[in-house]
Amino acid sequence: MEATPAPPSFDRYGPDEPLSPVVVSVPHAGREYPEAMQTLLTVPIARLTTLEDRHVDAVARLAAGEETMFVARRARGWIDLNRSPVRDRDPQVDAGADPRAFAAQASDKVRSGIGLIPRRAGGAENMWRRKLSDAEVVARIAEDHAPYHAALAAALGAAHARFGIALLLDLHSMPPLPGVSAAQVVLGNRHGHSGATLFTDTAAAVVRAAGLRLAVNHPYAGGHILASHARPRAGIHALQLEIDRSLYLDDQLDRPGSGLATTAGWVRAAIDALAAAALATTHRIAAE
Repeated sequence: MEATPAPPSFDRYGPDEPLSPVVVSVPHAGREYPEAMQTLLTVPIARLTTLEDRHVDAVARLAAGEETMFVARRARGWIDLNRSPVRDRDPQVDAGADPRAFAAQASDKVRSGIGLIPRRAGGAENMWRRKLSDAEVVARIAEDHAPYHAALAAALGAAHARFGIALLLDLHSMPPLPGVSAAQVVLGNRHGHSGATLFTDTAAAVVRAAGLRLAVNHPYAGGHILASHARPRAGIHALQLEIDRSLYLDDQLDRPGSGLATTAGWVRAAIDALAAAALATTHRIAAE
């Protein structure tokens, strides 16, 4: 008898067939901490919430419309969906990682302890009691990381097939940035490599209309999700949206607060504007 496949560790929202060229990804809001993880931690689970894009899924669900949306349930501390399963393996926590490759090509994020399997969190230099085996990491990639990316790719492909264009909006949140006039929203397009400037400008106009301070590509330009799925020359664009948590959480930055509805409102407006811009692009090309 064949084993029943495990259910995916993310939720999918939206119709079976795409009704919008926009696909929304929420990869870092998960709050499920598997028992197999808890037994290996050197810090309490409560201290790992600093790794979460705390309750940004509440913003996403409240803003949801007819577009396809994916929300990860598994915690980022288990595996980071916005890191490469090849280049971002950290040999300090992952016995299957190649130390030579790490030395040659590791990103600043991996070196600082927030690679595919995060190492540094909750005040600990290493949150794991022992190194994870190659088999343990490969299982996390196969069961959580790969299915999420496959689902994103399929949704973007379906949207592109129907509309001639697709746009991935990768939704994140950030701790308040330092400085009196620091940005409250950061848009990332990998310095122009993940999508047309039109889409960054469209989202920026909505953010500014909401009275929020904006930055583009600094300090967040977009990670593995944008790098993996954006193919702007083929009509698949991607944009990362980072939101200051103080805009929608309580004073402790722990639970949804009074700003949740307002934040979801302008996120909804941004999605609508991006969808309209994408469709206008394809209509103009068709007319030409």
